[in-house]
Amino acid sequence: MNLPLKAIIVEDEFHSRETLKGFLRSYCPEVQLIEEAIQVEDAVTKISSLRPELVFLDIELQTGTGFDVLQRVNHLDFHLIFTTAFEHYAIKAIKFSSIDYLLKPIDMEELQAAVQKAIQLREQENRQKLLENLLTNLKTPAPENHKISLSTAEGVEFIPTREILFCEANGAYTSFFLEDGRKLLVSKNLKEYENILQGHSFMRVHNSFLINLDKVKKYVRSEGGYILMSNERQVSLSPSKKDEFLKRMGF
Repeated sequence: MNLPLKAIIVEDEFHSRETLKGFLRSYCPEVQLIEEAIQVEDAVTKISSLRPELVFLDIELQTGTGFDVLQRVNHLDFHLIFTTAFEHYAIKAIKFSSIDYLLKPIDMEELQAAVQKAIQLREQENRQKLLENLLTNLKTPAPENHKISLSTAEGVEFIPTREILFCEANGAYTSFFLEDGRKLLVSKNLKEYENILQGHSFMRVHNSFLINLDKVKKYVRSEGGYILMSNERQVSLSPSKKDEFLKRMGF
């Protein structure tokens, strides 16, 4: 039997903190709450000294942000679940790094799912790399230099978005075609990556394809029209997406 995950809650709102504690006691027996903090300085001290395996971290604190905490702790070897009361500007960066977040008021089933994920990743060495990638992306202003976390059968890879040519739906999975010729099969569907990559020069041009517009070689009008990517791969263009595609490409 596995020992419970030692956890710390960093939350400055009393009601939110008590609600989360109650949920953990009632529905997540796998979690042992060892401490709580309401300020950045206190959180940094307790995480650094107690070395929890799991941290619930509010993004907005009265004395700073959850990112201030991450930048100041002396290690990042823990599983992180962000909590936030609204769709924070950093949610996209969080999704990029495959880190869990819970919107308040916290849904009990979403909490349980996030805790189960933390348990599954308990023995993996990727946790620190995920957090380091998040902090790097937050410091990097150019979206094309952001790295997305892709979980494959071999492990987790961090790929700059500029190196992605296109993504293809593969049932419940997604195939990533990269500039270096590699193909990565990732265990999330294409819709999830469409949401994550919006605003990074990507467009869903067909039910099966999400492409990097910067990697389009040309648009071929014959045979109903298709897109030729920089690796010479032909990608179908849905008629309903044609006008938007041509407009975004400046054709």
